[in-house]
Amino acid sequence: MSISGIVVSSGIAFGQSRILKQHNSELDYRVLALEQVPAEQAKLTTAIAQFVTSLAISLQSLSQDSENYQLIEADILLLEDDELIAQLQTSIADQQFTASVAVERIFTQHANQLRAMEDIYLADRAQDIACLGSRLISVINGNIKHDLQNLHGPTILFAYDLTPAEFATLPLDKINGIVLKTGGLTSHTAILARSAGIPALLSCDFDLIKGNETLKDDQAVALDALSGNLHINPDSDVLLQLTQLGKHDTLRKTQLLKYKDQPMVTKDSHRVALLANVGCLSEIGHLSDAGADGIGLFRTEFMLMNASEMPTEEVQYRLYCDALQLLDGKIFTIRTLDIGADKELPCLSLPAEDNPALGFRGARYSLAHPELLKIQLKAVLRAANHGQIRLMFPMINQVEELDKIFDIIEECKTELVDEERGYGDLSYGIVIETPAAVLNLPSMLPRLDFISIGTNDLTQYTMAADRTNPALTKAYPSLSPAILTLIKMTINTAKPARIPISLCGELASSPNMAAILVGMGLDELSVSPSSLLELKSSLCNHTLATYQKWSQQALSIQRLDELNDYVSHCY
Repeated sequence: MSISGIVVSSGIAFGQSRILKQHNSELDYRVLALEQVPAEQAKLTTAIAQFVTSLAISLQSLSQDSENYQLIEADILLLEDDELIAQLQTSIADQQFTASVAVERIFTQHANQLRAMEDIYLADRAQDIACLGSRLISVINGNIKHDLQNLHGPTILFAYDLTPAEFATLPLDKINGIVLKTGGLTSHTAILARSAGIPALLSCDFDLIKGNETLKDDQAVALDALSGNLHINPDSDVLLQLTQLGKHDTLRKTQLLKYKDQPMVTKDSHRVALLANVGCLSEIGHLSDAGADGIGLFRTEFMLMNASEMPTEEVQYRLYCDALQLLDGKIFTIRTLDIGADKELPCLSLPAEDNPALGFRGARYSLAHPELLKIQLKAVLRAANHGQIRLMFPMINQVEELDKIFDIIEECKTELVDEERGYGDLSYGIVIETPAAVLNLPSMLPRLDFISIGTNDLTQYTMAADRTNPALTKAYPSLSPAILTLIKMTINTAKPARIPISLCGELASSPNMAAILVGMGLDELSVSPSSLLELKSSLCNHTLATYQKWSQQALSIQRLDELNDYVSHCY
């Protein structure tokens, strides 16, 4: 019997099943009598204190640089947020809800706000928020821990979901694989599983077993996190086949490690920088394992994911200095806050817009709120005293926007001198995300030291198709003749000015497409850290002349299906 799911951490795993019972989240929907309200509010306060204490204990055995530590710390910050607590207590008092119903409603509201966000990574945080609320309800109802005792051997763990705090307490030495009913490629569980090297399937409905048979504890299970299949009570043929696949996969990953410390050069010695897209400090600490030449995109808006208030200049300054220290001289590219009216971030009051994708996004929002931009700019300028930083601005369409930003930068420099804190030199760039940016690039180049092409949004704005709408992604993909033409136009404009050109969209994560992009003339590719070694091992197999030939052929194709077929068969 096999069931499919989404592979988020690859590998083959065998073990006995252990099912984590879903949180005890039964809700008491009765309307409280007024005299019962104070007791229910006190019950909530006690539950939050117990939950925070439990999470704090989980932190004691973790490194502060680990993903687990920072994600659990984010949960604690949310639970201790005064505004959230006030919302919960007011809900109990005004609606006469029980504590569990108040938690369910308020946390669901926060989760729904996150799900509505355009940024996929931030939207995936919604599931973490919903699960955190479910766990708090469990604490209110007197149930705070899962039973993971008495694991006698290799185990495949099954659960509806796992919060970062739960993941941190898992006995990973006995857990060979993880299978969840929920989650996606960018969820926190996916990040943690990949970091721990544990094969994992998400969005796998393991209750769908034929007949009346249900999954039970201590059943034999084989997890194929290469093709995305879960085998329950596998027969000898399946076990033999997966064992062989596991050996090949282990050998392949071991062979990729030889590229970790090698520069990315083609067969004819053409150098291409391979950089990483990251969203937090803990990811930077693992870049050396992925063989990255540095960071091509540091998404600073992730600082706001759970923040109840805007991070201060000092907080941001220390974050950037820590990143510089971890990178030890490698490329460090910071993108200023890429936020907009579609992102209901707790620490910012963002007005509703009829069409937020075309509203106050990225640099537009920053220019409309220069006081927020100055906080970040001053932090970056100060950090530049300690290492080389590249700073780039999102959603720039015309030179007038750049002029305004550079005026603000000069104001920041003057203030830092007056405050006797000083500043370092920065390299400045923009993210090319709209056709207008491509067409207006000649007027902006004199003010720029580098550019980065963001193909995710470039596709959205070129095709007039919402990139978060799954019904449109197949008909309007990033790999299209129109997008390749715009990329080539950008390269042809920047090359004569000797401006380095990077690409930081998902388009570069495919080895075949990366080869064509290199042939088009890109100097850098910035992708997810998990894609780096695969790209490096692939791109070093041919000459630049070969990639140029492939790119010329790709640029001549005018139909989507023909282009996709050609790219898929390049190698």
